[in-house]
Amino acid sequence: MTRIAAGDGPAPSATSAGTERLRHDPVFQAFWILRVGFTVAPALFGLDKFAGLLTDWDGYLAPAFDRLVPGSAHQAMLAVGVIEIVAGIVVAVLPRFGGYLVAAWLGGIIVNLLILGDYYDVALRDFGLLLGALALARLAAGVAADRR
Repeated sequence: MTRIAAGDGPAPSATSAGTERLRHDPVFQAFWILRVGFTVAPALFGLDKFAGLLTDWDGYLAPAFDRLVPGSAHQAMLAVGVIEIVAGIVVAVLPRFGGYLVAAWLGGIIVNLLILGDYYDVALRDFGLLLGALALARLAAGVAADRR
């Protein structure tokens, strides 16, 4: 019997165990797909609030909310951008909490879009994203429990 088979050899590193788990465990794969997606997407959307390459974000703010927040719609969207970047970072660092944070944020976006009245399709898409963010939070709790 070899030393490793007998349990006398070096233990596999945490990195190799994690890589092996990523190759074979569909739950772990789903967790990482969602974690990366909900890290990158909010951060990119947040950055685009400053660059304005994807759309005119100011048009997505319902007038009712525009009247509530101080400053212009553009300033509100810049603040939204900062919040989205922070949400992406939170998902990267603390996905169990970040998933719920992004889900709550998406809930607010959905309410805004429904009040705006012209973007029901986007609101429905964001509802699907909200469900994905909740799934991430639940998967993160399971993955954390597996490590104990």
